[in-house]
Amino acid sequence: MDLIVARPEGLYCAAGDFYIDPWRPVGDAVITHAHSDHARIGHGHYLAHTDSEGTLRTRLGEITLQTLPYGETLERNGVKISLHPAGHVLGSAQVRVEHRGEVWVASGDYKTEADGTCAPFEPVPCDTFITESTFGLPIYRWPTQQALFAEINAWWQRNADEGRASVLFCYAFGKAQRILHGVDAGIGPRVVHGAVEPLNAVYRAAGVALPPTQRVTDPGVTPAMLKRALVLAPPSAQGTPWMRRFGNYSDAFASGWMQLRGTRRRRGVDRGFVMSDHADWPGLQSAIAGTGAGRIMVTHGSVAVLVRWLSEMGLQAEGFKTEYGDEDVADQAAPEPVGETGTA
Repeated sequence: MDLIVARPEGLYCAAGDFYIDPWRPVGDAVITHAHSDHARIGHGHYLAHTDSEGTLRTRLGEITLQTLPYGETLERNGVKISLHPAGHVLGSAQVRVEHRGEVWVASGDYKTEADGTCAPFEPVPCDTFITESTFGLPIYRWPTQQALFAEINAWWQRNADEGRASVLFCYAFGKAQRILHGVDAGIGPRVVHGAVEPLNAVYRAAGVALPPTQRVTDPGVTPAMLKRALVLAPPSAQGTPWMRRFGNYSDAFASGWMQLRGTRRRRGVDRGFVMSDHADWPGLQSAIAGTGAGRIMVTHGSVAVLVRWLSEMGLQAEGFKTEYGDEDVADQAAPEPVGETGTA
């Protein structure tokens, strides 16, 4: 029997009697990262990387959590489990599972270009690799970090010179911190939505360098200050009463989906920046090759396309049906702090 199988509750290792990122309540869950489509409430016991503790507790509240540093091994029913950097967000991990000489790696979500806000991705040698395929189409090719932030800085600077706020919609966990870490902090003040600041605090506590930020509701934030500010907000803030305080502003959206024509128009924003915390097409190829795995299990995204391409490359490939998805959609369900959107 396969070491890891798909069950209605999630990906299951029968030999060790635990699940990886289960979407229904289970007794023992190994969590790759704290995005809400992978880390859900209701499990009896959680295992995650040390740097995920802050984000998991911030998002899930009181849970029974055991943490593990990268590369350290624990054993459960004769199954060796270790966590390895995925490069996705703070604390994100690939799960290496070894039993009777057979090695499987479940990648969770991953990104292959280092961004300075989390441990960079490391390929883990294995027999079977479980990979995501969120952006598993050849069209998806990300700009370099340098090119991306040159675009964001130029947009922000132009708006600041014209006296209007720059409102950038992005995921509160991961994207917002990458943007803060990478932008030119000398252009103007950095103001954030109330859903972003608690996660900034977690990143700072983990040693990630972020410039100072203020909530929009902080006493020192004035209309004059906002005219030069970069404002980071989750997508759920778009079109809400919370936006009224910015007056004449320019808005933008940061997402890998901005690679597609028409996405910016559908989002109804002035600018779109191609930015993702997932691997692009070349990243998926290099990550899979780096594992040396002969068998690839493909989850969420362009599964059929990636399976076909891998099969043509001579690898044994098939899809795993999961309930993972776009963390933007999943995180829309997260409650907004009181007062941030103008409602309780």
